[in-house]
Amino acid sequence: MLIDLNADLGEGAGTDAELMPLITSANVSCGFHAGDADTIAAALELAKKYGVRVGAHPGYPDREHFGRREMELGEPEVCRMCLQQIGGLRTLAEWCQVTLTYVKPHGAFYHQASREQGYAYGLLNALGFVFRPDQLLPVVGLPGSHLQTLAIQEMHDFIPEGFADRRYRPDGTLVPRTEPDAILHDVKEVVEQVEWLVREKGVRTICVHGDTPGAVEFVRAVRAALLDAGHELKAFA
Repeated sequence: MLIDLNADLGEGAGTDAELMPLITSANVSCGFHAGDADTIAAALELAKKYGVRVGAHPGYPDREHFGRREMELGEPEVCRMCLQQIGGLRTLAEWCQVTLTYVKPHGAFYHQASREQGYAYGLLNALGFVFRPDQLLPVVGLPGSHLQTLAIQEMHDFIPEGFADRRYRPDGTLVPRTEPDAILHDVKEVVEQVEWLVREKGVRTICVHGDTPGAVEFVRAVRAALLDAGHELKAFA
């Protein structure tokens, strides 16, 4: 089975140079929740160097909380927010001679778009403006989510994603970061969860957050486990 391994980069976490050779897709910050033109451009150059596919990673303009606090926005506000971020990243990527191949919302935006129509449509409508109808980008998100349903309706390929370093609830949603033990720290447990996500949830891409303590060690362990299980690591886009 082909499995993609992705990480959130360009955020200024300091792990990009170590993570980029280990992954197949990089979710590059658009600069609202974290990072700046320099960290973003550096991530794009690293992706080009290692042949890693690049996706736009738009988030809320809330750097104090790293884009992980939910915001109440109307659909037009969400669309404008995404237009500014994805359009800006696309321009910088073109300057670096890198092509954007997918989009994955960040943090609280990711979760609100997974369950609320206005947030999902705001994102999808922005993509419709930035890219031609025959070049609609795949969208990455939680399997079984509202975003998945709407993305497919709007003719986007949807890539179901699992998280290596986040704990799950029984309903398939993530345990909020505000709750105890929301982040996995044991490498063995991380590997076991990845195997479960691939086997039971049918995910096509696995994420390790670049700002998670031990991210590089986790990615190395996940890579080894997937390869040992007979999977081929390859970007989905």
